[in-house]
Amino acid sequence: MQSVPGGRNALVTLNHVDKIFANGTVALKDMDLAIGQHEFVSLLGPSGCGKSTALRLIAGLGGVSTGSIDWPTALHDETGQAMPELGFVFQEPTLLPWATVFDNVYLPFKLKYKSKQAVRDQVMDAIANVGLSGFEHVYPRELSGGMKMRVSIARALVTKPKLLLMDEPFAALDEITRIKLNKDLLRLWQAEKWTVIFVTHSVYESVYLSNRIVVMAARPGRVVQDIAIDAPYPRGDDFRVSTLYNEHCRRVSAALEEAMRLGGTRPDEH
Repeated sequence: MQSVPGGRNALVTLNHVDKIFANGTVALKDMDLAIGQHEFVSLLGPSGCGKSTALRLIAGLGGVSTGSIDWPTALHDETGQAMPELGFVFQEPTLLPWATVFDNVYLPFKLKYKSKQAVRDQVMDAIANVGLSGFEHVYPRELSGGMKMRVSIARALVTKPKLLLMDEPFAALDEITRIKLNKDLLRLWQAEKWTVIFVTHSVYESVYLSNRIVVMAARPGRVVQDIAIDAPYPRGDDFRVSTLYNEHCRRVSAALEEAMRLGGTRPDEH
């Protein structure tokens, strides 16, 4: 069993994981990674390094070719199999266009055959937590891109998962909206104490959000550096303009450049 930096108990571990697709593409090779409880870990690397693949494997959206994914502290079902409690936020909000904000957030409960009346308070709380109180009866077509992403986050969090997986959720948003959602995400993470694994291409976003950044290289996808971001929370605008933030950004940028070199990625491919 791998140890987790900082002495935290491991929530999930990837042990010598390989992922080879049917066409022969080696997406991941001998990937070892341990994620501790209550961590905010970013997976950072160039396109094609396997960040999203690793996230999907953790979510159970596909199986490993070799190796294992273990849940040391997860709940188990009657057969002894791990039952991780997780939510997934994709790069696109993937909302049901014919459903209101309330019904989109209610969807995970609907799939478990729970009535609206039984979970109404939980759905309303989730909507309030992402700053959308008053928009319960609005349809996705009436929302901005940032508001749609808030609905997607609320839907992922409504069942109160232990682990939140986020696959470049803010990549398509403008910078102002992205910064605002970064702040809101950190606020929720600190309040709810879940674990976050966050995929991003952005050095600046990863440093602002994370207490660990896992830098990956491509061809094949693998971990090349695991960097601790030793900066206190909460983090606000002052942190973004601080010397400490800039130092971490330079350090992570250098690690990313090295990962691109190791993976044979040209600068114009990043």
